[in-house]
Amino acid sequence: MTAVLEPDGAQRSILQAMLHGSQAFADLEGLEQHIRTAEAEFAVVIGPSVPGESAAEMAQWARVHRPDLGVILLRHEVDSNTLALALRSGMREVVAARDLAGITTAVQRARSVANAIGQTMLDEVQAAAQTARAEVAAEVAKAAADAQAEADAPRGKIVTVFSTKGGVGKSLVATNLGVALASSGRSTCLVDLDINSGDVAIMLQLTPQRTINDLVGFNGVIEAEGIGSILTHHSDNLSVVAAPVRLDSPDQASVDDIGKLLDALRRMVDFVVVDTSGVFDDHALCALDRSDLIVLVGTLDIPSLKALKLATSTLEMLNFPKSTWKFVLNRADGKVGLTTEEYEKTLDLEADCSLVSSREVLAAVNRGEALVSAYPGHPNSKALVSFSKSVATIAGKSAGVDEGNPSSRKSSGSRLRLRRG
Repeated sequence: MTAVLEPDGAQRSILQAMLHGSQAFADLEGLEQHIRTAEAEFAVVIGPSVPGESAAEMAQWARVHRPDLGVILLRHEVDSNTLALALRSGMREVVAARDLAGITTAVQRARSVANAIGQTMLDEVQAAAQTARAEVAAEVAKAAADAQAEADAPRGKIVTVFSTKGGVGKSLVATNLGVALASSGRSTCLVDLDINSGDVAIMLQLTPQRTINDLVGFNGVIEAEGIGSILTHHSDNLSVVAAPVRLDSPDQASVDDIGKLLDALRRMVDFVVVDTSGVFDDHALCALDRSDLIVLVGTLDIPSLKALKLATSTLEMLNFPKSTWKFVLNRADGKVGLTTEEYEKTLDLEADCSLVSSREVLAAVNRGEALVSAYPGHPNSKALVSFSKSVATIAGKSAGVDEGNPSSRKSSGSRLRLRRG
């Protein structure tokens, strides 16, 4: 359709009669209101009585907001000034007011141009939509592929060594378990989460240059490449994430950082062995939530039994399945008026590994060597190696058991938080 702007009534009637089906307006306001709502309009014929400035204003608006709308200017005399005005403002054509055939032809050309522009715009919109759909489909496919790759990727096992009583040999078990697993050809990482008094590094005679608190510098982006920079190498298959060597460190790794670290390590190594502090703090719960196996350590004495009984009760309350627990009884040969049978009955757990008191244990610790390496023929070494084999076997099977799969349990955020009082 065509719109006509002409203040002069007689001239407006002539133009409207000549351009069948056109809408005629006497003022610019009425025309603008019509153009803004009538998307089917393809041409505006501006009569000779309309001032040049108003005509130019209309053409400039159409050039920006309706590029498919052709503005045709009619003038009694077409001179260079008129043509310059039309060129600057973006008018489609300038026609002499008395050239009726020329006006009709200009309107027809405006229709053709509008159709061509409309088709181009439609093609562009369709192409953009197709591109957007393709990008979305590619993103969905990539996300699905990444998820499948994540699901298919080998996942290491997390074994957390835990006790709520100090001095029972928790770090001794953790370090020797890690060394034994590594010696059997399995890539292993020892993570010392005893932030305030971790001993893993010193028990393996390591001098860490970076510790777990350096995770703060990763700003939450914790990936394999970055993790490699904080590992302390022990042997071909064993590395250590050491506890801080200073208590006055200005930055401390958050629970979120530690969770990301453990998740990433699971994708990097066969086994992650975590040594914890002696309390159910956030760091310990973070590791326990992700554990395939929980190794509880106690000694043959009443204080240790009491602490371990409280620990097992808490684990049950926090919905950690008993099938994922393993129990190591240290100094099981002590003649202290408490038998192993009585200990196990009270705890309602049978010892999966029993260690005896021995001077070689302390000698190995003082030398910064794992007992299983320093004294491979020692009864405790044999017991720990045997225990490591059972851990490897059980952890390997636990991936197919829902009860023992950490991913099927509640997240740490939903667990009851226990902190030091």
